Amino acid sequence: MTPRRRDVLVSVAVATAALGAGLGAPKLLELARGEGAPLRAARLVDLNGKPRALAEWAGKVVVVNFWATWCAPCLEEIPLLMAARKFHGGKGIDVVGIAIDQASKIGEFAAKLSIDYTLLLGGTEGLELMRKLGNRSGGLPFTVFLDRTGTLVRKKLGVLRQPELDTILSDLVKGASPISSKMPGTAVNA
Repeated sequence: MTPRRRDVLVSVAVATAALGAGLGAPKLLELARGEGAPLRAARLVDLNGKPRALAEWAGKVVVVNFWATWCAPCLEEIPLLMAARKFHGGKGIDVVGIAIDQASKIGEFAAKLSIDYTLLLGGTEGLELMRKLGNRSGGLPFTVFLDRTGTLVRKKLGVLRQPELDTILSDLVKGASPISSKMPGTAVNA
């Protein structure tokens, strides 16, 4: 399969999934024990073609945001995620974006917006990874939160808002239990 054909197929699959998800409407997603294992095992490449793993961020709270350049709600989140990284970075919080889009578009877009957090190329692997993490519809944006141990503790399908993101990050920095401090747009199985 040619790279161009693969990129077109990825774009069509993601667009179809987004439509099926109700165009990014925020949804509650249940969190199952051990669900973060596929994310910890994932190996994706960055914009320079270097293979990366989330193990690189061990010891940090990590916000993993699945997005695409054509997804308007995703684009709305990018400045929020950059600001959160800047504000909370000294507290051991980082952001990783997994782009479900064509590599050339992602690179151009990242440069245009001066995105300052790590971007990984998800492609069809990213779609499958989202499904394994509980996002069965493949809708975007989709964000998951890992605590300092690399455990997936929260997830959100739909746009994050400032107060919600600040509360989640504050809870994770303090070490709050994800079960005892539920947020709108998230759900946890005890």
